[in-house]
Amino acid sequence: MELIGQTTGELEQIVREMGHPAYRGRQLAEWIYKRAARSTEEMINLPEALRAQIRERFTHPLTNAVEALRSDDGAVKYLVELCDGNRVESVYLPYEDRTSVCISTEVGCAMNCAFCATGIGGLTRNLSAGEMVDQVLLAQADQKQRISHVVYMGMGEPLANYTQTVKSLRLLTGELGISARHLTLSTVGLAPAIRQLADEGLPITLAVSIHAPDDALRAQIMPIARTHSMDELLDACRYWIEKTHRKITFEYLLLENVNDSPEQARDLARRLKSLLANVNIIPYNFVEGRGDFHRPKRQRIDAFKRELEQQQINVTERMRRGNTINAACGQLRHESEKGRKISA
Repeated sequence: MELIGQTTGELEQIVREMGHPAYRGRQLAEWIYKRAARSTEEMINLPEALRAQIRERFTHPLTNAVEALRSDDGAVKYLVELCDGNRVESVYLPYEDRTSVCISTEVGCAMNCAFCATGIGGLTRNLSAGEMVDQVLLAQADQKQRISHVVYMGMGEPLANYTQTVKSLRLLTGELGISARHLTLSTVGLAPAIRQLADEGLPITLAVSIHAPDDALRAQIMPIARTHSMDELLDACRYWIEKTHRKITFEYLLLENVNDSPEQARDLARRLKSLLANVNIIPYNFVEGRGDFHRPKRQRIDAFKRELEQQQINVTERMRRGNTINAACGQLRHESEKGRKISA
């Protein structure tokens, strides 16, 4: 049974059932979620009898960093091994005003976007809410500082693992004390799930991967577009904005001579003009085995950005972080899995 993933109230009930007073459950929650304790030996104010019961009945922790690649800019990419031997990735990203962790929600991914390393091996399994939260705790313990922001932009599609993802969001706000406004969830655009999430009462930031201004091109690079059209997706986004009063970020990966022309920028602006939204453009990072895609030249990136701005669209460009440590989603795991197969 997983210890991380239980609320303070659930931990109180668990320790009562073990024959201990409820306040021990609150102490246990403090060690897990606030102090990021990685073993019961660290929980020095708990009686040894209780610690022994915890070791016997529960798995703790749920993740272990088998590799940590550190970039000159302070970013750290963790290759995280789960208790069953499967591996995912998470990234620690320090900024002047915050400390952020990018987490995974699935082992692999079923979305099969044409440019993404994560989808190369398909989907192995979903992560539990505890496994998601423990990626944050792992980074917090390693960095010895509180994590203030979490982004669901690692391996997997968060809304395809809806129940556990929402549970993890509530754990991060309720147990770790991270503001919901400091949580960002990125999705390829599962329209019904976006509507469902809007009704959860979680004022998080929603980031929608759009990557093309029309259905035909989007379907070529993102198979999910064959299931949910842009009209359906944008209607769901409007519902999100109406329900949450929160702006949406549309993520747009720039692929040279595929989706980066000024004409495509104008088409995108026409689609998004009526929405409370901004566009975050992301110049492509090369992924071996994922098509003949290239990063546009600086001139084309600037021209695309300038065209959106002229159409009164708020535009940002994603800061390149950790580019020396396989920082794109799935790259480190992909290289590691190739090595494991070769060595086996």
